[in-house]
Amino acid sequence: MLKTVESVTAGQPDKVCDQIADGIVDEYLRRDPKARLDLHVLGSHGMLMVGGEVQSEADFDVGALAKKIYQEIGYPDDMEVFANIAPSSEEMRQVKTGVMDTVVINGYATQETRERLPKAVVYAHTLARRLDDLRKTDPAFSWMKPDGKVQVAMQGDRVHTVTLLCGHHVSIGEREVRSALLERIVIPLVGEEGVQIYINPIGLFTVCGFRADSGASGRKVTVDTYGGLIPHGDKSLGGKDPLRAERSGAYGARAAACFLVGEGLATAALVNLVYTMGRAEPIHVHAVGMGEKSRGSKMDLTALIKTQFDFRPEAIVERFQLCQPIYQRTATYGAFGRAGLPWEPES
Repeated sequence: MLKTVESVTAGQPDKVCDQIADGIVDEYLRRDPKARLDLHVLGSHGMLMVGGEVQSEADFDVGALAKKIYQEIGYPDDMEVFANIAPSSEEMRQVKTGVMDTVVINGYATQETRERLPKAVVYAHTLARRLDDLRKTDPAFSWMKPDGKVQVAMQGDRVHTVTLLCGHHVSIGEREVRSALLERIVIPLVGEEGVQIYINPIGLFTVCGFRADSGASGRKVTVDTYGGLIPHGDKSLGGKDPLRAERSGAYGARAAACFLVGEGLATAALVNLVYTMGRAEPIHVHAVGMGEKSRGSKMDLTALIKTQFDFRPEAIVERFQLCQPIYQRTATYGAFGRAGLPWEPES
């Protein structure tokens, strides 16, 4: 059976929106660590819309910051930015304890890789990052545009299929694009023997970013989490302050799963959390270990994980010091398996 996952480059339209949303979150937290935010970003054909609710005394030019992030990603063109951010409603401001929404979350870890993620997920993010790194650092790849996508299919431990979609300047042809990416990215990372390789299979890809497609924050949840191989939560992580259960809960569940694997209690672990409005504690916690070290196919580790983790959002934020401006970097190449993030285990 094939296991297939996707990753995207920093300039893919949805990911542009995610980075802008989390860049705004970071700026609020930099100025006001107690800011409460729920932001959404939509980009399309020369315009960008930032909407949502904010509870904070901080004030800055959201449009200017959005344009700055857009250009830093690699798009030199200007765009019109509309910001329509409103204060949180009076009813929401009255919520002093408990979460503000109904949230379902899954956290996962596996011994399959040192990142404690499935191999296909690691391969996909590595290929996407390599596309961006070459574009930014190697003059020989100045023809490359920021918009790109990666798909990796694995059969067991073997890479079965790799698909790369890469935006490029009109000055370079399809054959040159394929040859360059094959030589510098695909072969060094996954090889080519026995691998089906598709590079820009649609042909020319010279019109990209918001000129070609609209983008919206929160649409790449599988890229941000476990590639779709593991059930992800019912909400996106980005654009939200860390006290939101969908964000802190996702980090707490991932940390708990990593703990179970790191302690040798399972070769893979899945932690499920369910929150409901007005309650700080999740109404449901379930942890299951899988593999040889779980003494069978599955083992219920719920009781153990409850002794090790307090899954209230406030407790997770305090445990991992989450009220920091660290979220824009998590908006590309996945939020897990990355060194230096407080919810990830130390290498």
